[in-house]
Amino acid sequence: MLSKKTKYGLKALTFIARTQGDEPVRVSEIAKSESIPPKFLEGILLTLRKAGILGSKKGKHGGYYLRQSPALTKMTDVMRVLEGPIAMVPCVSLNFYEKCDDCPDEHKCSVHKLMIEVRDSTLKVFRNTTLADLSEE
Repeated sequence: MLSKKTKYGLKALTFIARTQGDEPVRVSEIAKSESIPPKFLEGILLTLRKAGILGSKKGKHGGYYLRQSPALTKMTDVMRVLEGPIAMVPCVSLNFYEKCDDCPDEHKCSVHKLMIEVRDSTLKVFRNTTLADLSEE
């Protein structure tokens, strides 16, 4: 299941993509519009800023803004920052591979084969979806 952190992060990014003009978007504006607890949202936005997806500006007209066009922001990048590895089990992860302790031969493992298909299908969707796709009304 998608975590609340990821769900709220996607909602916040979509809101920023839709409303961003010359000024950064305030946390309070995002929280109110998307019904996200402000303190929880601040942590999510900070994570996205540290990952380079968002930038921030302090002060009276401060807030968060996208560092690149929504059309260039791929869901693979966003999901890995917010949710972690895309693969459901570590033995099929492309970036976080680990051998499963309970599996003597992953090449003969039916779970392994199924999870590769799930990973590849999921990656295809995430790679072919950008923030611009989510922001379209």
